[in-house]
Amino acid sequence: MKIAFPIKPNSFKNTFCVFKEAPFEEIENRKSDFISSSGSTYYYTEIGMYRLSNHWGRLANSKWRLESLEIQSQSKTKLGFALWTNFYPDNTLEKLYYITTDFNTKTVSYQHKNNPLYDNKAILRTSFETTKKIKQIRNLLNLTSWAKHFENEDLDVLREKIINDLMLTNKTLEEIKRDLR
Repeated sequence: MKIAFPIKPNSFKNTFCVFKEAPFEEIENRKSDFISSSGSTYYYTEIGMYRLSNHWGRLANSKWRLESLEIQSQSKTKLGFALWTNFYPDNTLEKLYYITTDFNTKTVSYQHKNNPLYDNKAILRTSFETTKKIKQIRNLLNLTSWAKHFENEDLDVLREKIINDLMLTNKTLEEIKRDLR
């Protein structure tokens, strides 16, 4: 994707993107290209964009997430970098998102279907449906009260089975639980 400079701030309306956290040294001696009304600072390169901000997630009409570095810092302000090719279209009507879960860290997130890592196995959902499933998965990962109806079951195995069914099928949580009893 060839980017025409200068980039207009509205170019990124209705987009989804996952930024990778970057060290602040990467923007040393750089002049910013744009500062938003909310205080985020943008630095454009030929291959992508740096964003310096203290807020990530849902932004006006875009969904921009930051994947943090392994080493956590106390600062709320983070620098993220994303390639231009990692900005995908977003809207509320299309089934654009799939869910991923890391059972070791007990984390769940969503990805865009245009992500090159998408294996066509996880069910695609609208953003509303995705949000609902993520909430259910977080509860399954972090709570145990739901498991009281499953006696003599290995909780971790049961949790993984239910969550995988939520991600890979269109079954409701109630249907999955009923099938397992």
